Amino acid sequence: MTEDMLKQSGVVLETLSASLLAQEIVSQATVVSSPDGEAVLTARAAGSISAIRKRLGDPVTRGETIAVVNSPEAAGLAASLSGAKARFDQAKSAFDREKRLFDQGVTARQDLEAAQAELTSAEAEYRRSEAAARAARVSDDGTSVYISSPIAGRITEVTSGAKLGAYVTPDTILFRIADPSKIQIEGAVPLADAGRIAPGDKAIVETPAGGSITATVRSVTPSGSAESRSASVVLAVTTGAENLQPGRFAKVIIRAKGGAGGAGVFVLPDEAVQNIEGQDVVFVRSDEGFDAMKVRTGTRSGGRTEILSGVTAGQVVATRNAFLLKAELGKGAAEHGH
Repeated sequence: MTEDMLKQSGVVLETLSASLLAQEIVSQATVVSSPDGEAVLTARAAGSISAIRKRLGDPVTRGETIAVVNSPEAAGLAASLSGAKARFDQAKSAFDREKRLFDQGVTARQDLEAAQAELTSAEAEYRRSEAAARAARVSDDGTSVYISSPIAGRITEVTSGAKLGAYVTPDTILFRIADPSKIQIEGAVPLADAGRIAPGDKAIVETPAGGSITATVRSVTPSGSAESRSASVVLAVTTGAENLQPGRFAKVIIRAKGGAGGAGVFVLPDEAVQNIEGQDVVFVRSDEGFDAMKVRTGTRSGGRTEILSGVTAGQVVATRNAFLLKAELGKGAAEHGH
């Protein structure tokens, strides 16, 4: 089967790594944005919204303007900056003049030092006003502030306050932006299992769409909730982040203590194991397609099966919808028989 055929058929692949069924901990989890993967955009200044340049779901780049707020505060910031710049320029000219006169022996050092102090004060005020105007993203004409995104991503929420002509205050939330590549998974596990999990442990994430991706435990809360008798686990997605969306639910299978199982023992979903002519097999990816490898199975529990022999670590096997490969194999055998 080609890559396109695999995607269309829904066959999911997994790379084998040693594990024991007794070491697996199952958690129902939620996909959320990582702390640096979500931004909340506020109005920043009181005024009325004069332009909205993006809509819900639109992609945005870092620093891109999403909306414009016409604000008297912008005029105040612009005026403050202009006045501070004028005072700085005046102080700079006065200092340069005093410096020339001092070098010529015309003025006293105390006059030069006074001019230097005035210049330092004026420059500090100018830099402060400049930083305030830049942070507020005041327009060149000093009438508006630009609302821009600090991250690249997509607009995930446009609040009810984000309407043309609407009056907003500085803390009014207008938009939420999320970077789909910066996500994490948060799950809950029983307190009895939390002590078995450590940062760095590997995990498999099963998505509602039928996909399977890999993740790594980032942290485990040292103490759980007394009410729920559970602890929180945060996982970092290592591959396949593009297949997850914040707010979605997922099933997480954590391989505790690094997922190190007995030598040559692996755990796969029950549907990865197919029976052909009375023999259990799994389909291993090869250069030509898939090979049906005979395996010996062990304990089965919770929709998972231990594979005791027949495959090796690092091989890529079909898990979900493996029965389709069995059907293809049967079809090929039938055609060969004719």
